[in-house]
Parts: sequence; structure tokens; C-alpha cells
Amino acid sequence: MYLHNYNLTIRSAVKEDAKILTMWWNDGKVMAHAGFPLGLGTTVEKVENIISSNNDDRRVLIIEIDNIPAGEMSCRRKEGNTAEIGIKICNFDYQNKGYGTKLLKMFISYLFNDCGFEKIILDTNLNNTRAQHVYEKIGFRKVRVRADAWKDQLGNFQSSVDYEMRKEDFIEQTYMN
Repeated sequence: MYLHNYNLTIRSAVKEDAKILTMWWNDGKVMAHAGFPLGLGTTVEKVENIISSNNDDRRVLIIEIDNIPAGEMSCRRKEGNTAEIGIKICNFDYQNKGYGTKLLKMFISYLFNDCGFEKIILDTNLNNTRAQHVYEKIGFRKVRVRADAWKDQLGNFQSSVDYEMRKEDFIEQTYMN
């Protein structure tokens, strides 16, 4: 998969991306919001195996901004015409600049218009209010809050918010705004 618009690219991860993904996934600052404040403790070889299993039902993607790897996305086909997605801007220099919103709109447009999905779901940590604002701004609807649903690596309970968006809810006219 390869999507490009202006200075933004979303592409399928390849074996050569394993090193940077491993660095991000092992960085507790990058992974804290996902419940891994100590990082994942994974290896390049394990990440290469994950990348090698990319297919039409499950895919790890790389985000590039100005041709520089800046983050990752994921997509997994769920039952029916539903896709579960995730996004993480891993390079802190690119956070809080509106890139996440633009990248999500690019990706969602592709999933609805080119892949035939009718619904997209995602979740985020209840404390990640920045992400919640972005999701709701582009048409995601809060489905539920799962209070104290799991414990992070430090033993702290974490809560999450489930979101969904149906194709008709997508605010496509604001695609690159």
C-alpha cells in the first residue's frame, strides 16, 4: 500500500523499517500512552517477522513526513466490512502540528473509497484527550469507555475509549484541511 499527498506518505512497512519500529516500540516515552511505559522490549527480528506477515487482513504501515519516518499506522480487517486502525506519531518533532488529522483523513478516505470498508473502529487511552479531540473532529463517535480495563507495565489501571465511524459519518470534504 502506498498513499501520498503533498508532504505526507503512508506506506506498507518493509523489512528495512524493522530497526526504526523496534526503536519506537522499545521507547517508553513513545509507548506510554498504549500502556507500555517501559517499551515493548522487542527485537528487530521479531519486528521483521511482524512486517513479513503483512497482508490484506493485517498491515503495519509507516508514516513519512517530508520523506522522514515520523510514525506508524496499523490496519486490521475485522468481521464484516469493518477495519480496526491505529496511529502513532512517534517522532515528537511532528506531534501537535496537525499531521495526525491529515494522515487519518487520507487513510480513512482510502479505506472507505478504495477498500470498501463500511465501518472503522479504534480505541485510545482515556487520558489521551488530544487523540480523542482529533477522532471526534473527523467524525468518529464515542461508543464506550472501558474503565480500569487493564493494567499497564507498572501495575496501574488504565481506561480506554472505543470509537467507531461509519462511511456516511466521515467528514471527507475537510480531507486535507
